[in-house]
Amino acid sequence: MGQERKVIDCRDFPSESGCSLAISGTEDEVVRAAAEHAASVHGEADTPQLRDQLRAALKDEVPTHT
Repeated sequence: MGQERKVIDCRDFPSESGCSLAISGTEDEVVRAAAEHAASVHGEADTPQLRDQLRAALKDEVPTHT
């Protein structure tokens, strides 16, 4: 049935900007997109350590359709 989708939500990481972006997809897609977002919007360095932290913060996506 395909790969399990994961989600990460900026609201789980308090920031001055109050960012509300949520990203969902396969694990690798979400980690890559979240790292790029963290670097471009939040000024984080896109490092292997950041990607490990993001991967650890992933949650299973709750399906909203059938």
